[in-house]
Amino acid sequence: MERFLAFVKKEFIHIMRDKRSLIILFGIPIAQILIFGFAITNEIKDAKIGILDFSKDATTEKIVNKLLSSGYYQLYSYLKDDGQIEQVFREGKVKQVVVFQEKFEINLKQTGKASIQIISDASDPNTGNTLINYTSAIINDYNSEINRNNLSGLRIIPELRMRYNPELKGVYLFIPGLIVIILMLVSAMMTSISITKEKELGSMEILLVSPLKPIIVIIAKVIPYSLLSFVNAVSILLLGKFVFEVPVHGSYFLLLGEVILFITTALSFGIFISTKTSSQQVALMISLVGLMLPTILLSGFIFPVENMPIPLQVIANIMPARWFLIIIRDIMLKGSDITFIWKETLVLFGFTALFIGLSIKNFKVRLT
Repeated sequence: MERFLAFVKKEFIHIMRDKRSLIILFGIPIAQILIFGFAITNEIKDAKIGILDFSKDATTEKIVNKLLSSGYYQLYSYLKDDGQIEQVFREGKVKQVVVFQEKFEINLKQTGKASIQIISDASDPNTGNTLINYTSAIINDYNSEINRNNLSGLRIIPELRMRYNPELKGVYLFIPGLIVIILMLVSAMMTSISITKEKELGSMEILLVSPLKPIIVIIAKVIPYSLLSFVNAVSILLLGKFVFEVPVHGSYFLLLGEVILFITTALSFGIFISTKTSSQQVALMISLVGLMLPTILLSGFIFPVENMPIPLQVIANIMPARWFLIIIRDIMLKGSDITFIWKETLVLFGFTALFIGLSIKNFKVRLT
């Protein structure tokens, strides 16, 4: 029994000395609870909306104030004409636009009814539908208020419109998100594990002292994964279009170019991970915890980033997947060209340059 207890004690000592084991045992569960607890929510707060008010009377002002005081919305701006609606949607500046018809208050008093047009961005169907329901409920509540002491039965009728996904199909949400996840999985995770495997087996040193330059060795290692990633992306796009009828309204050349850019970014990140790890298990753990879960939870794939606490929003903004998801949704569903997504494209270029630079530095340090 004493030998058994001594052996158990020895194992505890080994675990306590190994910082990586402690992180896996305690750090990862705590981090996952915090991320899941704050990120997984169907509530929407402070969604940015635009107001197009052709009437500008006391009644429209009361309705706008009621919308903004609900806690669900933030006013982005008052729009001047119909032409600005498409622009603010494509630029991703608003989630919803509320349009008041001309002579709104006069029509309400004279005819007993007036209409409000509610236009929602349904490229994320869950968010779009939720916001439509919020706005409709607020308008119905206002209807009840004005008819409380009024027997004539005044009615404000919301006219609902869903942009980019009028049928609220879930595949419009999942196809772009799956492309992001699979490209990150194949490009970053598999690359990091593959290179780390060579290091673990000791064959990487042999390759690096061969007549081939180190950069050529690394390029040779990642080319197969880059080609497989591209084939995967094209396959998903074809399945999405011909099986699930997900449209591609924008340029195919621009879309494929952005796919190649993201593959390069993910590959460079995978190489960077491999330079910081010495075993496949560590590389796999870093890839799963540092890439897969944040890509699913914090990229905006399922849960809107705007609803998350500020610390999680900061983490989301330093993830390449978030910016690529914006790009691919805009091209596929909104038909956006480079003038609307150039900022996100520059962010991906910046991440790629950063990861390549860090990888080169780490390889130099390792070889000296």
